[in-house]
Amino acid sequence: MASMAGYLACQACTCVSREVLTQSARVAWSVLFFLAMIVAWIMRDFAKPLLEKIPWIVIDAAHMDLDDKWFGQQAVYRVSMGSFLFFITMSCIMLGVKYRSDKRDKYLHHGNYLLKLGVWLLFTALPFLFPNNIVEGYAWMARIGSGFFLVIQMIILLDFVQAWNDSWVATAEEEGEGGQRWLYALMGVTLLAYSAVLTLAGFLYHWFKPSGAEGCAFNVVLVTLTLLLAVTLSLLSLHPVSNGASIFPAAMVSLYCTYLCFSALQSEPKDYECNGIAQRMTAASGSTLAVGMLVTLASVVYAAFRAGSNTRLFTLATSVDDHQNAPERAALLAEEAQTSAGLDGVPDDQTATRVLGEANTRKEGALDDFTPVTYNYSFFHLIFALASMYIAMLMTGWGSEVQEKDRIDVGWASVYVKTGALCCTAVLYCWTLIAPSLFPDRDFS
Repeated sequence: MASMAGYLACQACTCVSREVLTQSARVAWSVLFFLAMIVAWIMRDFAKPLLEKIPWIVIDAAHMDLDDKWFGQQAVYRVSMGSFLFFITMSCIMLGVKYRSDKRDKYLHHGNYLLKLGVWLLFTALPFLFPNNIVEGYAWMARIGSGFFLVIQMIILLDFVQAWNDSWVATAEEEGEGGQRWLYALMGVTLLAYSAVLTLAGFLYHWFKPSGAEGCAFNVVLVTLTLLLAVTLSLLSLHPVSNGASIFPAAMVSLYCTYLCFSALQSEPKDYECNGIAQRMTAASGSTLAVGMLVTLASVVYAAFRAGSNTRLFTLATSVDDHQNAPERAALLAEEAQTSAGLDGVPDDQTATRVLGEANTRKEGALDDFTPVTYNYSFFHLIFALASMYIAMLMTGWGSEVQEKDRIDVGWASVYVKTGALCCTAVLYCWTLIAPSLFPDRDFS
């Protein structure tokens, strides 16, 4: 009985997981991308014995100092390049998919997961056949692609906080007097965000300007600049030039900028005396560091998932085909609503059931021809291609620092990139506030 129960449980889990993957291809692609990151992580730390046995890799670099850093970077770049080539190929294949009836939707984007896993493995192994100069060229291209990925994340964040604010305000207006609780909730979250900004800033001064440490001016200036940006964003959102903007998005963007400040400072090398957190983490267990790294990787997967699914921001206009096919779809819906009157005679129940079933199947198939996809498949895979580049930069410290085991995104290059992302986020938000006033004839909705 116990073995039978275990078998049934396994069968149930298999059916559920298959159904989840069938209904939500985004989850399956996210799992595959997470697997690519885990492979890159393992190869970075343990691929040296393998790469030393590949002659065309070692011979091309015979004039270089082949240390652990070089082998680790080569492994990460090649795994990242394989993932990038796989997703960019899928992005090109999925160009023009607009309706669920497209064969590429059924056989490539959804379904055939074992086949796609095998193809991904081939793409992952392919860059290990490339000469070093091609891989180094990809590494420089990955720096640019990673920048685009970060910019897209900023745009998604700004859209999310504005949509959150508009949704709660609209709900409050619809409910009338009873909707005041939504405005109170919005104000409560705003105050909570500002409290978090001040609290985190206090910890940043404490952690990254330790007592007795000299030459920590950069850390102090960066934290102070973040606070000044938070004040500037808040005041600008209340200024008339912002055309009735809300304080809530400013609070959330300020909180995100403060997080970026923390992320930049904690990426400083651990032997830097002003990095107080690194001194504390040297005593942390390997499992603790590994868990922290897994959380970082999971956050990248989620960011890519959200960005790839949000294609509304990057759509310039409604497709012409949608307007052209709307009458045909409406006619099919009207036909489906009608009864099956006009049949000669009254058939028996079995024949009537069969005829009606076939008719419904034909109508459902016809309707599927005009059922639009819920997001842009090509853009979704493009985001994962850019995220593959970003992972290469995280794993190698943007190609400038040796990354210790169980740690990623450490080095001065990472510090400067995140500092730039902080400033770009603030500038983008300021632009969203003043652009409608500068260009009143344009629609920024």
